Amino acid sequence: MILRNAEPGDLAAIAEILNDEIDSGTASWTETPKTADDMTRWFDGRAASGFPVLVAEDGGAVLGYASYGPFRAGEGYRGTVEHSVYVARPARGRGIARLLMERLIAAARAAGLARMVGGVSADQPASIDLHRKLGFEEQGRLKGVGVKRGRRLDLALMVLALDGDGQDDG
Repeated sequence: MILRNAEPGDLAAIAEILNDEIDSGTASWTETPKTADDMTRWFDGRAASGFPVLVAEDGGAVLGYASYGPFRAGEGYRGTVEHSVYVARPARGRGIARLLMERLIAAARAAGLARMVGGVSADQPASIDLHRKLGFEEQGRLKGVGVKRGRRLDLALMVLALDGDGQDDG
């Protein structure tokens, strides 16, 4: 397996992974499939902001991807990013998400960031467990804030102190 920076040629595979989750899962609360134009805008926006987009590739096939971007607008949130990681359904359970996240966390630390946030659907125990194993702490749970296929979902806010202090910077 190879972990590498994504290239524009990977966008169709990334969209396929994401659209499968949009269509049949609850990790993404989006309900409208992403188009090629959507993915190009997303990728170009990440690149313009200096944010990584990583892929896991095996035998020429993209099996998963991970990225981070701004957590919220406003100068007060500088140093905090929100990440996402998705793995193709047939490739799950092989440690791909962990590998992608470890590389993403290393990139965030190298960039001098202070916090990484993951908004995880609370009905995804494997994802919550992975985040905990990587050092994330659940710092809040927003009950019923999401809806997917008519079902209300809770959002677990998982936070990793990248600078290791776990303390407020202010």
